Amino acid sequence: CCAFEAPVLNRFLPPVLILEFMFGLMGNVVALWMFVFHMDSWQPNAVYLTHLAVADSVVLFCLPFRADYYRRGQDWLYGDVPCRVLLFLLAANRAAGIFFLTAVAVDRYLKIVHPGNRINRMGLGYALWVSLGLWGLIFLATGYLLANEHFFYNGNRTQCESFNICMGFSPLSTWHNAFYVLQFFLPTAIVAFCTTRIAWQLRVRTLDKKEFEFLPKSYFMNPQMSEPSARSVEASFIPKVTSCWGWAGRGRE
Repeated sequence: CCAFEAPVLNRFLPPVLILEFMFGLMGNVVALWMFVFHMDSWQPNAVYLTHLAVADSVVLFCLPFRADYYRRGQDWLYGDVPCRVLLFLLAANRAAGIFFLTAVAVDRYLKIVHPGNRINRMGLGYALWVSLGLWGLIFLATGYLLANEHFFYNGNRTQCESFNICMGFSPLSTWHNAFYVLQFFLPTAIVAFCTTRIAWQLRVRTLDKKEFEFLPKSYFMNPQMSEPSARSVEASFIPKVTSCWGWAGRGRE
C-alpha cells in the first residue's frame, strides 16, 4: 500500500510536540488548580471547561511518544495496543475539545438570550449529566479506534496512523472521514449561531440601557421595583420614545 511519507513533518513536528507537551502541561495544571482551589461558585460552563482541561491533560502524555514516532521517520516501536490507545486518545481529545467548547457556547447562549429558560435553573447536576452524555458520545464516535490494528508498513518501518490514503471504502474508514468532517462543520455552525445571537442580544441590551440614561439612578438601585415606580418609569419612558420616533420620522422626509 502507498504509505504516506512526510520528511518535512518528521523534522518539524518532534520539537513542536515536545514544546506543546511542556507548555500545555503547565497551562492545564494551572487551569485545574484554579478550578479546584480558587473557584468561588461552580457554574455549568466551569464544569465543561474542567472536563476539557482534564481531557487535554491526559492526551498531553501521548505527545512525547508521538514526537519519538516522527523523530524515527514515522516508525512505531511500542506495539499494537499502545498504538490503538494513542490514536483513540488523540481522536477523543479532539472531539472533547470541540464538544465541550460547543457546550460552553450553548450555555452562554441560553443564559444571555433565553435567561428565563428552565434549563438555566437546573444547576450543576444537569451540567454533570450533559458532560457524561458528551463523554458517552465521544466514546461511541471514536471507540472504533480501539477495535482494530492501525499499522501500515513501509519498508522496514511500521506506521501507526488512524488514516491512510489507501484505506479504501470500508465502513470504518467511511465513518472516520464522515465524523472528521461532521465534528468540524456542525459545532462550527452551532457556535457561530450562538455567538451571533449573543452579540445581537448584548447590542440590543446596550441600546435599551442607553434609552434609560436620562432616568435617575435610584430607579435601578432596587431590583424589586414597586408598581407605582414601574409606572413612573413607563410614563417617563414613553415620551422619550415618542420624541425619538418623531425625530426619526422627520429624518425620513
